[in-house]
Amino acid sequence: MDEILKFTIHCVLESGKIQRKYFGKKIGIRHKGTIDLVTDVDLACQERIISLIKDNFPDDEIISEEKKNYFGGDKKRWIVDPLDGTTNYAHGYPFFCTSIAYEENGFITLGVVYNPIFKELFYAKKKEGAYLNKKRIFVSKIDNLKQALLSTGFPYDLPTSKRNNIENFISFIYEAQAIRRDGSAALNMCYLACGRFDGFWELKLKPWDMAAGSIIVEEAGGIITDFKGNKFDIYKDEIVASNGLIHKDMLHVLQKNKSNWSEQ
Repeated sequence: MDEILKFTIHCVLESGKIQRKYFGKKIGIRHKGTIDLVTDVDLACQERIISLIKDNFPDDEIISEEKKNYFGGDKKRWIVDPLDGTTNYAHGYPFFCTSIAYEENGFITLGVVYNPIFKELFYAKKKEGAYLNKKRIFVSKIDNLKQALLSTGFPYDLPTSKRNNIENFISFIYEAQAIRRDGSAALNMCYLACGRFDGFWELKLKPWDMAAGSIIVEEAGGIITDFKGNKFDIYKDEIVASNGLIHKDMLHVLQKNKSNWSEQ
């Protein structure tokens, strides 16, 4: 296994130890917004990961959810979400993870996502496939949107913004078999990569929400674009991911909804 991939796996496992230690216990919780939380566990995981990266790759840039970030430059870059699914964690709902990606020359070259409660380790390296606990994974073969299980999420400004994904959600309720909304974009993409979900879409996400999951989906045979079918970019805020077979149908549903473009 590639040394950088081994190191990234070590980082998520270290973060997972912290998450397991405090899961279900009383922890410090603060509000970044009305419904946007940060916990002491987020910060502890971030501190541990950043410390490991700085010790081993001192010249690399790091962007992470709970710190000030600068997105310029063309250095090698670590993209970290120390605890994706903070609200779930704070409520004792075991759907959360650590997500870390590595970017080189503007391209994501590897991604690792770990849920410490289910002990599921997803990872992928460019052109080397995607894996769950050392077993190769692939997207599903569902080719009919009516038979597809989809997943999504909603932005934190849902009450105040018209571009809030509600119209899309309602449309897909009628077009797909079912939809799940469980609070971790990184895990949603990993579930798509291993065939549990057939499609995923969301808006107003950040690079750390999407980076690791995106390469895992692509290496599992999936497709990712923006809502218009254009090339996916982790530094923009739209994502449509699928097994490829239902992608055009998902785009058709999204492109019918004018609310997607109202604030762009």
